[in-house]
Amino acid sequence: MIEKQFKTLDEQVEILKNKHLIIHNEDYAKSILLRENYFFLNGYRHMLMKSSNERVYKDGATFEELYSLFLFDRTFRNICFKNLLIIENNFKSITSYQLSKKYGYKERDYLKAKNFTRRPEKQRQVNDLLKKMKRQIRVNGDQHSATQHYACNYGYIPLWILVKVLSFGIVSEMYSILKQDDQLAISNIYGVDVETFSTYLPILANYRNLCAHEEIVYDYKTQKVIGDTIYHKVLGIEKVDGEYVSGKNDTFALIIIMKLLLDADKFKSMTIEIENAFRTLDYNLKTIRVDDVLNKMGFPSNWKDLANIERSVVENEWKR
Repeated sequence: MIEKQFKTLDEQVEILKNKHLIIHNEDYAKSILLRENYFFLNGYRHMLMKSSNERVYKDGATFEELYSLFLFDRTFRNICFKNLLIIENNFKSITSYQLSKKYGYKERDYLKAKNFTRRPEKQRQVNDLLKKMKRQIRVNGDQHSATQHYACNYGYIPLWILVKVLSFGIVSEMYSILKQDDQLAISNIYGVDVETFSTYLPILANYRNLCAHEEIVYDYKTQKVIGDTIYHKVLGIEKVDGEYVSGKNDTFALIIIMKLLLDADKFKSMTIEIENAFRTLDYNLKTIRVDDVLNKMGFPSNWKDLANIERSVVENEWKR
């Protein structure tokens, strides 16, 4: 394996130029490379390459175009992130409400193994998760003002407070080991079935972490594939061999999930922000078209219609 050695800013610029990327202002390029990191900026190069085999940039491709893709992804990522946090907070609130109502609000009540699924193959997971949650109480009890307040003044930490310091991943895992009627009580609030909701949660947690750590998001593909939805049909997404070609494990699949879980006004606002991000990108692209980026993300040409589709109307169409 060839060792990847440190490269100075001058060397990084030369590497890009040797791959036929046009750099109009080398000082500007070096300032961007210093701030943003060559490795991550270079992660957007494939959109501007002639082919995966040639490993050189298309004729006329510029550093500014490469950076515009980077900035677009940052904007798209931040839009998704703030709305994922809304979904996370709503999910935690709904889950803590449902479980506290049924099992009690003190940890000695809600952290009992009998409150979770009794399926034999899930018992190790139940025990491991309860240990994680109890450890979070010990570790975070004195570090967060809310948990500290309840622990010091009342001697317990209610579940609706505890979920604030639990990761989205842990609360999602907790949902996966709830009794079926508890899972149903939560998923019914969102109007989706338990199996579908159980598929969505790890996808959302995955994207939430990608966004939080500024990973490349726009062309990310998840391992999990979402099921066909009413929106795939209404938007007329292309099928090949009976399978939809997009909106399954790409970023448009994430947008479909968020359509189902966010309230209508928040989703429309998010759509407008994404549309503006695409418009800015389109203005800055010269070598490729914004449609090339949309295709890479799995967005159909009529993706904006998603915000205006009334769920009740579409559900009637789906049943036909």
